[in-house]
Amino acid sequence: MHGVSSPALPVGRGLLYVTFAATAWGTAGAAAALLYRSSGLGPLALTFWRTAGGLVLLLAARAVLRRRTGSAVSSLSRGTAASPDPLWRRAGRIALTGSALAVFQAAYFAAVEDTGLAVGTVVTMGAGPVLIALGARLTMGERLGAGGVLAVVGALCGLAVLVLGGGDSGTVRPAGVALALLSAAGCAVMTLTTRRLGRAGGTADPYGPTIRAFAVGALCLLPPAAAEGLWPQAHDLGRSLLLMGYIAAVPTALGYGLYFAGLAAVRAATASVISLVEPVSAAVIAVLVLGEEMTAGTVVGTCVLLAAVAGLAVSEARGAVADRTAAPEPVTAR
Repeated sequence: MHGVSSPALPVGRGLLYVTFAATAWGTAGAAAALLYRSSGLGPLALTFWRTAGGLVLLLAARAVLRRRTGSAVSSLSRGTAASPDPLWRRAGRIALTGSALAVFQAAYFAAVEDTGLAVGTVVTMGAGPVLIALGARLTMGERLGAGGVLAVVGALCGLAVLVLGGGDSGTVRPAGVALALLSAAGCAVMTLTTRRLGRAGGTADPYGPTIRAFAVGALCLLPPAAAEGLWPQAHDLGRSLLLMGYIAAVPTALGYGLYFAGLAAVRAATASVISLVEPVSAAVIAVLVLGEEMTAGTVVGTCVLLAAVAGLAVSEARGAVADRTAAPEPVTAR
């Protein structure tokens, strides 16, 4: 039986994995902004190539992992793959997760194209946890608490300051903010669906749900991406292919793989706070590399929004500690 269990990931390494993943995610929008300038690709085509490329790399990573760990992992996966849910419900959950992933990624890239990397990333990553908290309260009965309500209100205030305080510089555009909110909604649906799967018992294959979601997302994106224009322009093709490969490999396959591996050792609340590295890194890249402007209103709104999300994570962590404290201690033989 020792071949089935593997040593737990050290907490320090889990923190490093999540931090690297969040930093890598912050570079995806910057690479997309550079692609928009030279490749002729639109957000739908770019999202398709990101999803399809990430799917291929994740399939390869799972094959290597199974070959390295031997048949024990495969037998464990087969033994726990059976689910009490009927086939139609499992298929519906996979379709919903994959569609939400497609909306999440495509709307994010469209927001970056319309309102810039910094604002698009901050709104998406700031609104996402708020929508997830509200959705968990409405669909799964998870308590929000006074701290959670305060964080949600703070996030809404930060979003209002961000939108209204953009000034006349054109750095904050309502259409781009709406696309970022749509992206956050897709992220919330994807996360809540995955969380419900985890509550139901989930699967022993850590790559399985992600691979299925990427496959469905790629299929959903292919027709509109083909209509938009699937191939990059011949001009500067090598640079475009390099950036597309980077987006598929580093922020997508490697980023998601390290993030889910890190969650095995790091609390979800801690991971959500570390994920704030993504909008921070995106904002730094936007100003230093892409030359985007950051008005005073944009900076204040960004700080308020990120502080609210950090408060939401702290509230979640305290609630988890309170639940463990209130739980009755198991009776042990003396």
